[in-house]
Amino acid sequence: MSACAQHVATRISRPKAWLMALRVPTLPAAVVPVLVGSALAARAHAFSAVVFAAVLAASLLIQIGTNLTNDLADFRKGADTSARLGPTRVTQAGLLSPAAVAAGSALSFGLAALLGVYLITVGGWPILIAGLASIAAGIAYTAGPWPYGYHGLGDLFVFVFFGLVAVLGTFYLQTGSLTPLAFALSIPVAALVTAILVVNNFRDLETDRHTGKHTLAVIIGARATRAEYIILLALAYLVILGVWAHDPASFWILLPFLTAPMAARLIGDFRSRQGMALNPTLRKTAALHLLFGLLLAVGLVL
Repeated sequence: MSACAQHVATRISRPKAWLMALRVPTLPAAVVPVLVGSALAARAHAFSAVVFAAVLAASLLIQIGTNLTNDLADFRKGADTSARLGPTRVTQAGLLSPAAVAAGSALSFGLAALLGVYLITVGGWPILIAGLASIAAGIAYTAGPWPYGYHGLGDLFVFVFFGLVAVLGTFYLQTGSLTPLAFALSIPVAALVTAILVVNNFRDLETDRHTGKHTLAVIIGARATRAEYIILLALAYLVILGVWAHDPASFWILLPFLTAPMAARLIGDFRSRQGMALNPTLRKTAALHLLFGLLLAVGLVL
């Protein structure tokens, strides 16, 4: 551990270190798809409070397990160094031991699996497959012999699992079916949660390149990554507009457009900033995802 890391470790209590390890600001990414999927179920008159609570808890646990695994795996692979531009990572800084972080990850995924047993009794084998795949995706993002986050596939997997699978799985558990509307409205959730990762990876583009972490941003470069971010944000609003155009009676579905000025400012920030200057943009993109999802959920139940 460096002298700087030792200094940081002496100033931070163990409970605070665990809060840092959990990456609390990222947890809304696990909440939004459950809210949207449940709002879709409520719209179909099939909302279940018990299923909602179980899915929400499982989703949060998978997110926490993924965060802890990412912290530990990046440390072991040397991807987190003193040159990182983002928030402090607890294993690299010596705030928590690798064994403690590994145990926390295992506990999180284990509790998620226990909740999954109940959810499987509700939804059957499709939920078994989706649950196992989600846990595997959380672990394999940065851990294992071929971490897909190191090979340019992180964006795709986040889009699929934290967007499509999470929304559709929540909806299916409460209704026993899948609908075109549910699939369509999983896309904005997927696009915006992926945009959060895009900002993170764009900020770390140079440090990731130097440590051999080949994120999609490293592979396609700065210009294409900026375009990816703009496309993802635009896609979220275009899908909502398309759903409304297909059914103009659903006026409240347009509520997420209240966040459009925020999205426009974020695009301007993302086009003009780099490095540590993107940390506020990262937080605001996460806030956009949360606010957009909340407004979409409200619009669905009105």
